[in-house]
Amino acid sequence: MSKKLKLVSLLIVVIAVGWGIGKYTTTSPSASNSGSNINVQDNLQAKPGEDGNSAEGGITEPVVANPSNSTDPSDPSESDNGGKGNSTDDSFKEPDSIAVMVNKQYGLPDNYKPSDLVYPDVRFTFKEKIEKRMMRKEAAEALEKLFAGAEEDGIYLAGVSAYRSKETQTRLFNRYVEKDGEELARTYSAVPGYSEHQTGLAIDVSGSDGKCAAESCFGGTKEAEWLAQHAAEYGYIIRFPEGKQDITGYKYEPWHIRYVGKDIATYIAEKGITLEEYYDVVPVSK
Repeated sequence: MSKKLKLVSLLIVVIAVGWGIGKYTTTSPSASNSGSNINVQDNLQAKPGEDGNSAEGGITEPVVANPSNSTDPSDPSESDNGGKGNSTDDSFKEPDSIAVMVNKQYGLPDNYKPSDLVYPDVRFTFKEKIEKRMMRKEAAEALEKLFAGAEEDGIYLAGVSAYRSKETQTRLFNRYVEKDGEELARTYSAVPGYSEHQTGLAIDVSGSDGKCAAESCFGGTKEAEWLAQHAAEYGYIIRFPEGKQDITGYKYEPWHIRYVGKDIATYIAEKGITLEEYYDVVPVSK
């Protein structure tokens, strides 16, 4: 073979080898675009944020809605909302809110009086149209439906005491203190300015005969049993349930019902909790 021919052959071999190396070292389009073929080492040295993930470094977690932001009744134990249960704002502290919280920690403004007090058209244990016969309009209308529903079941209720001004609560509380001492009085009567009766949303009830009105013997009566089973259907709750004194701060009062609206009342009744537990504002001091 001539020297010239050998050089041509050698050149062909070099070109062929070079072509083969290039073919097997070039990244294919499918490999560069497929998530399943990403080179694991590609982003090991990437600066935070350069890989399309979190600017803090690492993978960005999916954004999930906070359950505590729901306005529907939810389990207060699952919330992290500043001691407000499922509430999304401070409305439970607003005195004019239907669902206002009033207890030994949460009071009302000085000389607070609801602007929409009316006389509910229901039976009371007295005839006079006086202060303690009044309630806020929405609560009064719900009470009328509650009494009517009870009568359909053969239960005849009567109102005992509804709205009380701060002045009235002051006289009442002072009388209890004189009778039983302040420590004991606080277990069954609110300090002035901290009474649910002042909201116009609470009422003490009894049977139509007035027997056991606001007394422990009311518990276990057919009227008390009906209220426990059906009050929530009308937006009312038994505000101070049995066995919850350490939470509510008051002894069991089966006659004291409080209007909070059907949604909250139904949730509280189904869960067997108190308004304090609903808003996650426990415990209450005695």
